[in-house]
Amino acid sequence: MKSSAVLPLHDRYTGHLCLFVGFQRTHPMPHAIIDTRLRTARFPSLEQRVNKPELLDQQGFDASELRHNLRDIRRVNRLFGGTAAVMRHLPQLVTTVPCDQPISILDLATGSADIPLEISAWARLAGRTVSICASDARAEILEIARENAAHDPAIYFAAHDATAVDMPGQWFDIVLCSLALHHFDPGQAIMVLREMERLSRVGFILNDLRRSGLGFASTWVASRATTRNRLTRHDAPLSIQRAYTPAELRWLLHKSGSSNARIFTAPWFRMTAVRSKLG
Repeated sequence: MKSSAVLPLHDRYTGHLCLFVGFQRTHPMPHAIIDTRLRTARFPSLEQRVNKPELLDQQGFDASELRHNLRDIRRVNRLFGGTAAVMRHLPQLVTTVPCDQPISILDLATGSADIPLEISAWARLAGRTVSICASDARAEILEIARENAAHDPAIYFAAHDATAVDMPGQWFDIVLCSLALHHFDPGQAIMVLREMERLSRVGFILNDLRRSGLGFASTWVASRATTRNRLTRHDAPLSIQRAYTPAELRWLLHKSGSSNARIFTAPWFRMTAVRSKLG
């Protein structure tokens, strides 16, 4: 991969980004400081995806630091479209599951199980029964998921590598993967998408970030204005650099055998791939 050039951030972003982080600020940072940092910052080109590991993908941090990082990710999902991306498409996707049957769902790379909790709450309101397997490859992350969601009888937990899930095909009605595909290089991402296709009977929903310059700049500012967590501050902007574009996601879906999945883009630099097998 050729080295990325660095480009100065355009002044017109400054006011918008200060407004963007203002209502989310938990550790006050004066407007003048943000404005100065934006004007003097030099941000990388996002023409090509960066294949650099995030701190979350590594070891060597304590449980409290990890717990607070996952808390930040929950907040991002809740406020900036991650949860909404799933809930926008799930009700329509499960209409093919008879109302007198439980809806079986696998959530890959579940993090702190915030998406399963949201689905369980929706199911109670909708009068549906769900059985949700919240899975992650990392034992320490799965333990935090249990802490957050063990009180919900609709959710159970299992350790699964998203690239190779040791389960029979079509074992679940729906397979989900949220805010995780950018952690995988293209070869691994194709393996994840193949597993989602293989394991789902009704279809799957993948939602993730999409790479863009404004997305990087916004995330860089927000991560410094809203948290002091070392992992979040390092990983949030890098996640945008590692994210795929809609065109790249279309290529990954084609290579994985899910060419007929539909891709949707949404505000806050999100995109969703929805695969419906039965309708």
